[in-house]
Amino acid sequence: MKLLPAQIIKKKRNGLTLSEEELKYLIESYTKNELPEYQMSAFLMAVFFKGMSPEETAWLTKIMKNSGRSFNFDTLKPKVIDKHSTGGVGDKASMILAPIAAAAGVYVPMIAGRGLGHTGGTLDKLESIPGFSTQLSTDKFESLVHNLGFAIMGQTKDICPADKKLYALRDVTATVESLPLICGSIMSKKLSEGINGLVLDVKYGQGAFMKTVEEASALAELLKFTGESNGVEVHALITNMEQPLGRFVGNALEIKECFDILSGSNDPLYSDTTEISLHLAAHMIQLAGIAKDTSSALKIAQQKLNDGSALEKFRQLCRQQGASEELENIPLPKNSIDIKADQSGFIGQFQNEKIGYLGVQLKAGRKQSSDSINMLSGFEFLKKMGDPVNAGDTIAKIYHDGTVDVKGTPEELKKYIQIIKEQPKVTPLIQKKII
Repeated sequence: MKLLPAQIIKKKRNGLTLSEEELKYLIESYTKNELPEYQMSAFLMAVFFKGMSPEETAWLTKIMKNSGRSFNFDTLKPKVIDKHSTGGVGDKASMILAPIAAAAGVYVPMIAGRGLGHTGGTLDKLESIPGFSTQLSTDKFESLVHNLGFAIMGQTKDICPADKKLYALRDVTATVESLPLICGSIMSKKLSEGINGLVLDVKYGQGAFMKTVEEASALAELLKFTGESNGVEVHALITNMEQPLGRFVGNALEIKECFDILSGSNDPLYSDTTEISLHLAAHMIQLAGIAKDTSSALKIAQQKLNDGSALEKFRQLCRQQGASEELENIPLPKNSIDIKADQSGFIGQFQNEKIGYLGVQLKAGRKQSSDSINMLSGFEFLKKMGDPVNAGDTIAKIYHDGTVDVKGTPEELKKYIQIIKEQPKVTPLIQKKII
């Protein structure tokens, strides 16, 4: 019997479960430009309001993954593991955990993304290293994974083309915030990497897409079910994004932080970045079967950070992917503006999402995908939630290269850092594990 798009859309509009065949017909037809955008828009809106069962979501993900090419790392399994973060302000953990995991014997084929909206992107941060290329040929990517243990590249046009088309349409039809559609987009790209394990960093709070632990947990559970329905073992960490992660926010500044941490810095303002990176790397090591449990995997991760082998892996990656400067010599901003506390007390709250968008105003991020990035713009945060503050203390800095308009930015940033009289209770960085 011939499938009719209108009937499939109607079925989902009425809250019924679609078959794998019906989903495949819709997605494949749209990817081939045979299904008009108005019908796919109607389908996306139906999914937005009526949802999908976990089984439907797993089918959707597989269909999107199969719309393009996938990597085959079967000869390296069961040690082919990646990590995905749902994004946040100052989240630079990929550049630390990937070399740690690779130094421990994990193979990490990482297809990463760019910053959009208030969250930064791994590719933009790496491209602040002069000459570093994230546009690799598939042969180069595979070679690096086999020989170095990891590689980081952007999505190519032949990887999950269905996702690229659907994401662009979701962006203009107000259907981005749908758990099944978010899950399909994330997991289709991860499954295309040829991995056998995945570690998720699902963030919640002021600077995250998911605002509560419950919302983040629901997404993590769906991502885990989807991955494991498609043969990939998944661990998820629910982590706090109520304040910027680490000390710096901004592309080149975040690479500096990663280099400092990989070089052994014990700066207390780096402690949360270091903690999350080590724990995510430990779960990667555990999933690879290199350690029997998370505790012993964490010891291995810490050792690879301490002995310099992770730093050496990152240096090798930079050279292999075209970096023309050593990490010590990457350009950093020369201009800074101090933000001083108006009163004494304690740091109570960061308006993290607004801080992220303030970075976009300085061109450290993008409002839309076609925007250009200023690699040298960003912020430094010298206090964390719960820290004591005296009036006149410098609590943050704004960095820039003199080419961006900073008018009004200091006043805005000051408004986004709350100072209160009583010391607040600070929630743990890692709130929950789903394994």
